[in-house]
Amino acid sequence: MRKGLSWFNVTSITLGFAFLYIPIILLVIYSFNASRMVTVWAGFSTHWYVQLFQNEQLLDAAWVTLRVAFLTATIATVLGTLAAIALTRYGRFFGRTLFSGMVYAPLVMPEVITGLSLLLLFVAVGIDRGFWTITLAHITFTLCFVSVVVQSRLVTFDRSLEEAALDLGCPPFKTFFVVTLPIILPAVISGWMLAFTLSLDDLVIASFTTGPGATTLPMRIYSQVRLGVTPEINAACTILIAIVTVVVIFASIMTKRQEIEREKAERLAAAG
Repeated sequence: MRKGLSWFNVTSITLGFAFLYIPIILLVIYSFNASRMVTVWAGFSTHWYVQLFQNEQLLDAAWVTLRVAFLTATIATVLGTLAAIALTRYGRFFGRTLFSGMVYAPLVMPEVITGLSLLLLFVAVGIDRGFWTITLAHITFTLCFVSVVVQSRLVTFDRSLEEAALDLGCPPFKTFFVVTLPIILPAVISGWMLAFTLSLDDLVIASFTTGPGATTLPMRIYSQVRLGVTPEINAACTILIAIVTVVVIFASIMTKRQEIEREKAERLAAAG
């Protein structure tokens, strides 16, 4: 059996990455285009970034989007982690099938159906649509992704570490925060990042559940793209790419440090 990458694998990987990242690279390059025509290069300029920061509508939409994404990711991470613990640790409890089905349903359900269902719910309950309805909808949508990520880590978790802490007199609540949470923290951070990115990117569900004064950035960009792409939109997308890249790098560094500290603690425990 031949080892290493074949020419076919290298070509496939190269074409795949080119298909994914060349459009993003072109978008970033043309965000510094001096021309108002987004397809005609007229020299390097940061004019459209200046124009972007003077565009109150885009700035307000970006601020709404970031607030929704942060709240969504934080709340969905807490609830998704608790759901993963319940599904992993408590075996066959009453209503488990229904509970797991409700948790995982948004994974396979089309966003149009999810958005329309939540819209009908908010209308029936009489909740005014706006910032909080978008946040609740995004929490419902992203919670399942966090649960799947955290549950995959809990399945391989060594329960003897918790049992040792309990035998030494550590209360269950403190055991979770001192022993369990630091070990599963990389998965929790990954779930938070995934929820943040999904909320930041969502257009369909937000379109159904939004209201006056709660226009997200994807909605604003989509409404402007229908009238023609402007370099300001390229600049806004470039800033979003930069934000997501920084968050991913930061989370990767934190996850790597957690793994190093965990391995170090395990080696010290084995040596002791």
